[in-house]
Amino acid sequence: MRRRITVLVALISTGFLVSFLVPLALLVRTLAEDRGMAMIDQTARNVGILVSGITDPSQLASLVDVAVEASGVDVGVISPSGELLGTTGRLNEGEVGRGRSGEAFSIIDAEGGRVYVPIALDAGTSVVVASIPVEDLYAGVADAWWTIGAAGTGLLAASLLIAGQASRRISEPLLEVATTAHRLRDGDLAARAEESGPSETREVAAALNGLADRISGLLVEARADVGELAHRLRTPVTALKLDLDAVREPELAGRLQERVTALQRAIDVIVKEARREVREDLPEGCDLAEVVRERVEYWRALAEDQDRTVTVELPSGAVPVELSRLDADDVVDILIDNVFAHTGEAVDFGVSVRLGEREVHLLVHDAGPGFAATAARRTGSTGLGLDIVRRTVATWGGRLVTSPIGQPGASVEVVLPRERRSAAR
Repeated sequence: MRRRITVLVALISTGFLVSFLVPLALLVRTLAEDRGMAMIDQTARNVGILVSGITDPSQLASLVDVAVEASGVDVGVISPSGELLGTTGRLNEGEVGRGRSGEAFSIIDAEGGRVYVPIALDAGTSVVVASIPVEDLYAGVADAWWTIGAAGTGLLAASLLIAGQASRRISEPLLEVATTAHRLRDGDLAARAEESGPSETREVAAALNGLADRISGLLVEARADVGELAHRLRTPVTALKLDLDAVREPELAGRLQERVTALQRAIDVIVKEARREVREDLPEGCDLAEVVRERVEYWRALAEDQDRTVTVELPSGAVPVELSRLDADDVVDILIDNVFAHTGEAVDFGVSVRLGEREVHLLVHDAGPGFAATAARRTGSTGLGLDIVRRTVATWGGRLVTSPIGQPGASVEVVLPRERRSAAR
């Protein structure tokens, strides 16, 4: 917008300046011509008066020389006999003939300007010729044109500067509104546009702020509804657990207990998501190595109670990723919790972070029976934890990779980009 406004003002200003300065330059040239031609015309007429009153050729020649010296222009007198007195530029026979015929006239060409004044005498017609070279005729015109051009350039620069300031006042509030829209798109629901600038821009900012308020309200309502639904499901699940104690067949009781436990775990995950605050205003990015280090220490106590060995492999420096700290904590917790939930006690596991050229690889692997055996053992499980991880990392441009079915030991790898991918969000 700023460029378009500036270009538009430049075109309009250039049009006005050209329409004003070009005629002014031509006027300066015309005034210079008129000044020079008036000067030589006056000199020629003065000399013509002398010619008409003096008949002595020698005296006339000296007077013509005095007139030339006084006027500073070339003046000559062509007598009826063709004798030339004084100084003139190059004479044109045709022009001299016109003068002898009694015609007074002036001529301007590439060589300069010339004035012919015929003087009728008893002996015939004398012609007074006054001339001025072209450099004298247009003396000062070039300097005047340079001054006009400099003034036009200054006016154009001033108009562009004013246009830039005016367009900035219009565009900057719009850019601020656009920045707020980008922040909202990236999840910063606390972002609000400042209602400033022209009335139209203020209206857009107010509409965007209202939309952001509405989105925040809808998210809060949705989370509240999900939380209420999850809490309503807890009661019948608890009742099912109590009823399982009355089942006498051990095999059936174990199978039902496993399915109820899976259902309970799924509900717990839903409750956790529902209770999670709307924290999209948190700064993006975190140190994945620091997150893994802290979360492994949190789970280490439970691992020691179950006689599990935990290995951690982390780079020596920081591992910055775009994943928010809140999401990174959830991803690591879910992956480690899956190990405890789907493998028996004394099964070792490890967590590692590896830096690639453009990606960061988070790997959680265990020494259990693998995904096929685990899936058979927990028939009916929704696998909601890995689904949440997959959706979370996909939001930040990442992906989830699991080990093949039937391979001993389960491994889950989260791949995150090292560079920004706003478009993925």
